[in-house]
Amino acid sequence: MSNLSAAERRSLIAQMVLEKGRVVAVDLRKQFEVNETSIWRDLKMLEEGGRLKRIHGGAVSMPGSSRIESFAEKMQLRIKDKERIGKAAAEMINPRDVCLFDSGTTTLQIIKQIPTELKQVNSITMVTNSIPITQEVLSWSLPNLIVLGGIYLPDYQASVGPPTLKQLRDLTADVVFLGTDGVSLEEGVTTANILMAEVDILMVERSRRAILVTDSSKLGRIGFVPVKALSAFQMIITDREAPNDIIAAIRDQGVEVRLV
Repeated sequence: MSNLSAAERRSLIAQMVLEKGRVVAVDLRKQFEVNETSIWRDLKMLEEGGRLKRIHGGAVSMPGSSRIESFAEKMQLRIKDKERIGKAAAEMINPRDVCLFDSGTTTLQIIKQIPTELKQVNSITMVTNSIPITQEVLSWSLPNLIVLGGIYLPDYQASVGPPTLKQLRDLTADVVFLGTDGVSLEEGVTTANILMAEVDILMVERSRRAILVTDSSKLGRIGFVPVKALSAFQMIITDREAPNDIIAAIRDQGVEVRLV
């Protein structure tokens, strides 16, 4: 894991502390192939951010801690992978499609990669609960955009709750592009927030086709709240670092997997 950025390494350490309750500095140094100074700098920064508590030899989780990365933090993680995934997903969009986009940082990369010819007036219809996606699309000339209202979640920069769900129930989309906090063979697609899960579930149900976009760090991880079984998705787009055994098992369930 020596090719990870410092931000990616800290994100993984924070996730390990949440899942295991405790990490040992020596083990982290070996796992991430960095020196002891770098690991202790990571732990210090994570402690300052309220993600863990340093102890002799390592760190432990904070009592009651379940903090997730903010949207801005997630934007910096595996950005090159997300750009490639976004470009591959954008190529799946056809003229006249009605497309649903959830609030993930990877789905934002799809919007950034949409070809110029699809940005023309009435070429495609986009529906989203994401503020960053909305801001990106509003830089286009006369976009056909539906913004879902609701309760604002700062960590996700997205709208959720009854108003969002009510609007979704009145829509039918050709395709939904969904991000995730975790993908496992046992639990399927999962996320860290109950309100976000409600929106994601309905987005899949209101779409004729569901495409999951996720970097490989989410594969094998189980989030807090289940969204949908893998069988609910026609395609998963991820990067080439995805474990071969997990990819093979997903394909065995009849889901197309595209590696980029």
